[in-house]
Parts: sequence; C-alpha cells; structure tokens
Amino acid sequence: MGRGREPIVMCYKCNRRVPRNKAVEITKGMSFDLGEQQNVIIDVSQKKAYYCISCGKHLKVFEKKKEMLARNREKEEI
Repeated sequence: MGRGREPIVMCYKCNRRVPRNKAVEITKGMSFDLGEQQNVIIDVSQKKAYYCISCGKHLKVFEKKKEMLARNREKEEI
C-alpha cells in the first residue's frame, strides 16, 4: 500500500487486532477426496489466515513459512 495507515486484521487465534504489514499471512487450502473410484481431489477454497507475531512464534508458523519458501526454491531449480 505504501505510505499511511495499513488495514487492521484480526489474529486468527487470539483475535488481537494487528496492522496487516506486521501480521503473518498464511494461505490455508481445503481439499476433498471424492472417492476411491474417481481418484479426483477438488480444491474447494483457499482462506487467508493472519496471525499476530506472538501467535505466529508460538505455533511455529515462521518455521513452516521458511520451509515452504525453501521447497519453492528447489522446484524452481529443477
């Protein structure tokens, strides 16, 4: 957004109000398996979850995000 005020988001765990630039953003995907015969998995929706810094550290979201970035780098190299 640049300068000025950032929009306020709610922490997904503790409902603390945090500016969006300070919050940790995680995209949660939901998928369902239709059955054994069809072997099809459908991604229904993706939901953005925001965590405050303290909840992000407690839930080890930072470590998960770091691992996801490393996996993406490996895929790009191949």
